[in-house]
Amino acid sequence: MAAERKYQRILLKLSGEALGGQGFGIDAQTVQRIAAEVKRVHALGVEIAMVIGGGNMWRGADAAATGIDRATADYVGMLATVMNSLVMQDAMEKHGMATRVQTAIEMPPVAEPFIRRRAVRHLEKGRVVILAAGSGNPFFTTDTAAALRAVELNAQVLLKATKVDGIYDDDPVKNCYARKFDEIGYMQALNMGLKVMDSTALSLCKDNNMPIIVFNLQQEGALEAIMRGEKCGTLVSKDVKEPV
Repeated sequence: MAAERKYQRILLKLSGEALGGQGFGIDAQTVQRIAAEVKRVHALGVEIAMVIGGGNMWRGADAAATGIDRATADYVGMLATVMNSLVMQDAMEKHGMATRVQTAIEMPPVAEPFIRRRAVRHLEKGRVVILAAGSGNPFFTTDTAAALRAVELNAQVLLKATKVDGIYDDDPVKNCYARKFDEIGYMQALNMGLKVMDSTALSLCKDNNMPIIVFNLQQEGALEAIMRGEKCGTLVSKDVKEPV
């Protein structure tokens, strides 16, 4: 199996909306489909850590705009990520994968606290580790938490699952002439203001040379194709030559 995979350890970042199907909340069928996609990669012997957003239930920045204290709104969002993580854990265990949820905010009856060495040990034992509650700090997105955990756990790549098949220079839904990038450098993505990840997350990846692949999770087999080294989505890395 080892010869069939390009990466040994990955961090997969899912948005909360990815679990919601076409609407608000959690769509059980969508969650099961995602779990099945992860299982195909797990079967290759890949060590998988995951970070899931909470936007299908609550968005801290949007809530703050209505007058709720921003820190309070962000903490509520962290709890939303825990709910999503527990649902995903249940789905993956039903697919036969041993899974652990670790939270940045301690809640022992629900999940383990995040302890880096324990998380690494789970990965080494072939368990999927879902990292919930973001970084545990308000004003930081789950994208930033994903970048942080990817670096902490020595992942080889951060996989950002979206609803489009990569990074474009404009919104491909609104602009049919939007150009897709197969590869792009960190600084180019930052300077162009592309909505890959927020600038804090992107800068953290840049500073620690953590490659990012942005891909469409709704495309069946895309995740497995990336693990096998096939070109899929958009690669963000330092090795991409920046335009002069």
